[in-house]
Amino acid sequence: MNVLKYTSVLALLLAGTIAMAGDEQAATEKPSFSASQLQMATARVETINHETREVTLLRANGETISFTASDEARNLDQVAVGDIVVAQYISSFSIEVIANEGMQAGAVGLTTLERTEKGEMPGVAAVDTEVVVYTVVDINLEANTFKLEAGDGTVEEFSARDPDNLRRAEVGDLVVITTTEAVAISVEPGPAD
Repeated sequence: MNVLKYTSVLALLLAGTIAMAGDEQAATEKPSFSASQLQMATARVETINHETREVTLLRANGETISFTASDEARNLDQVAVGDIVVAQYISSFSIEVIANEGMQAGAVGLTTLERTEKGEMPGVAAVDTEVVVYTVVDINLEANTFKLEAGDGTVEEFSARDPDNLRRAEVGDLVVITTTEAVAISVEPGPAD
């Protein structure tokens, strides 16, 4: 498994994109919002002791990070001084109002973890996604508020940041909130001397 390639594909999938088809169509679309953020850090392997699993990394700013790699860090024997460790963190958040086609409010979560195969350069990728669905049970245009019912029957009232969103939603619609966090760590061969 190429963790870096996996992470790049993951970043593309999680990146929030909003396309507006035109003023007339946009006015009739259900409200939605999405945002994502990617953070990346790299460090060079400064020292490594394969017997004790002690590793020291050197960051670009000169800071060193020392640690003992756990037995879960597969393929440590493939790592050499000068190799580059790449860590990426992606977070994504979206809210989408959709017409209710027989669905019910509720929540579901999914966590996945992948490691490189034995004999490859070390790498791991983990993704945690949670989807929560609420039902719109009240819209008050005059008060600029709306009420959402959770899967357990609790109802909460909210103020709309954009009053136009209330006009584009209907009682009975579903509000789908999706949060995703992903992290990937890979080791790449260092530059040839």
